[in-house]
Order: sequence, then structure tokens, then C-alpha cells
Amino acid sequence: MVKKILIGLLVALVLLQFVRPNKNVATAHATNDISTKYTVPEDVNAILTKACNDCHSNNTTYPWYTNIQPIGLWMQHHVDEGKAELDFSEFAAYKNKKAAHKMEEVVEMVELGEMPLSSYTIVHTDAKLTSTEKATLVAWAKALHQQIKSQPAE
Repeated sequence: MVKKILIGLLVALVLLQFVRPNKNVATAHATNDISTKYTVPEDVNAILTKACNDCHSNNTTYPWYTNIQPIGLWMQHHVDEGKAELDFSEFAAYKNKKAAHKMEEVVEMVELGEMPLSSYTIVHTDAKLTSTEKATLVAWAKALHQQIKSQPAE
């Protein structure tokens, strides 16, 4: 009986390899990218690129192991969740109220150490933010929050 269960699991695992989630890779610069409407200094852009954009933009860099299922499906689920929460590639399309709130959340998540996710930084060690990078990102997000709040409601 155990042998049949193991064979069944092996067959299911092999069949699962044929399931390929859609990849989150844009072919062009997003027209609603945050940088099209707001200033993103180079140092902040570098932080976003290394620690945020894989899950919060239209450009995810997929490591080789995401070609193995169910790892690829799990990762794509995280990317989909991240983009649903905050998408820097679509940020310029957000209404002012939503955009301001998202910047508040960036401040909160970074200050609490909840972003980037520890499950992400375990593998992507370069995505761990230094205290200086955290301070830079938080200062930018606070300033952008104030800028957005001072704009007329849409």
C-alpha cells in the first residue's frame, strides 16, 4: 500500500512539472510606473530594484529553481499577492488617496522589518536592507506621502 502511495505521489510530482505559471516579466517600461509621475532618486531606485521590485513590479527575476514545481507555483502566488498589495509598475494609475496610503504602508512595513519578507531575504541575501537603506527608503516614502496628500483629490 505504501509503495502505491509513493508511486502515485511521484507520478503527481512529474505531472506537476508540466504546469507552468505565467511569468511576471514586462517587455517594455510600464507607462504607469511610479517614476513617470513621482521623483524616484537613484539611491531609492537601487533599493527598490534589489529589495522590492521582484514582488512589487512587472519585472520579476526568476531564479532557476522556480522552474521546479510546486516551487514555481508558490513563488508566483507570492508575486501575485505582492503586486495586488503594491505595484510600483502601476503606481501612477493609483488615485491619490490610495497612493498616499500605500506610501504609509511602505513606511510601516520597512520600519517594522516586515518588508522585504524574511522568506525572500533568506535566498536573496542582497535584498536585506541596511539601516541606512531603510532610513533612505522610509524618508523617501514619507516625503512622497506628504507630496501626494498635498495634491487635490482625484
